[in-house]
Amino acid sequence: MTSLWWLALPTLLLPIWWHRKKRVQVKAEPLASARFLPRTEPRQMRVWRWSDILLLIVRCLLLVCAIAWLADPVFPWRGDTVVVAQGTDARWVEREIKAAGYVEAARLPLPAHEALAWIGAHEREFKPEARLLVLGDIPMPAGLPAFRRPVALRTLAAPVPRLEARVAIVSARAPEWRRMFAALDGPLRVVLENTPGPKTELIVWDMPDAPPAGMRAPLWWTTDTGAFTELAQSKAVGGIRYADGARGRVWASNAWPPADPGAARALLETWRELHYAPVPYTAPPQAFAPSAAAARTYASGALRDFLMWALVALFAIERILTHARRR
Repeated sequence: MTSLWWLALPTLLLPIWWHRKKRVQVKAEPLASARFLPRTEPRQMRVWRWSDILLLIVRCLLLVCAIAWLADPVFPWRGDTVVVAQGTDARWVEREIKAAGYVEAARLPLPAHEALAWIGAHEREFKPEARLLVLGDIPMPAGLPAFRRPVALRTLAAPVPRLEARVAIVSARAPEWRRMFAALDGPLRVVLENTPGPKTELIVWDMPDAPPAGMRAPLWWTTDTGAFTELAQSKAVGGIRYADGARGRVWASNAWPPADPGAARALLETWRELHYAPVPYTAPPQAFAPSAAAARTYASGALRDFLMWALVALFAIERILTHARRR
């Protein structure tokens, strides 16, 4: 824990001890009768007194700033807060805020996928009595979040944005391929093209001849491995051979186009899962109770940048004063 660095504060005694350490040789006055006394070496006596007060203060401040920078202090200043996922319906947000009694609370807009993680990283900034409400289309996290204070989550699933994929079919069996793509449901919409273009994402090359050398696409489907030389040393997974080449990634299978609905569905699902991000599932509304889980890594406090600049300035002043004292 960074707060353990405060235990290093006793190191402030080092510059204090050093600036009070002073050795002064006892002055010797020659006397006529001294030749009759036994010879002794001059003695030194230690006189404790302050020296270079300004330099001492600067060095103490330098140590305090260094310890504070390592301890990363955070002073709780946030009160009741409503974290709103960006893009959430404003009228729904106002209704939920009034129903939960957060009318006077501060509003904090954040990206939906960062809301819960942000609260966990900035928990130290909230006052002990502060309440937290999270609103919007918050994706369900992989694990149950743990907070050290109560957090209420109320969600509203946003409409799933429809994605568009442009597919060009170059085949003598184009009607069979078109029927397969027409059966695709969900947020992914397929736009079929007669000829490949610069925005084409998938080219179905169901021809024995090799495609033109200048034709490019992120993904190719082919039924003839001889049309693509890169498939000579390709690997196979689930009955599909794949390889990367200058034209793009190539999938090949001699069982295409799929003859039954199950095979067609499996091919389309594989394509959608590997080439398009999954649609996040909206987390259900719930209330997170305070947890005594182990402390996590918190975000740096707002004072840390200021302390770093203070360290640089104090170090420069300390060097100047030390150099001036030696002259």
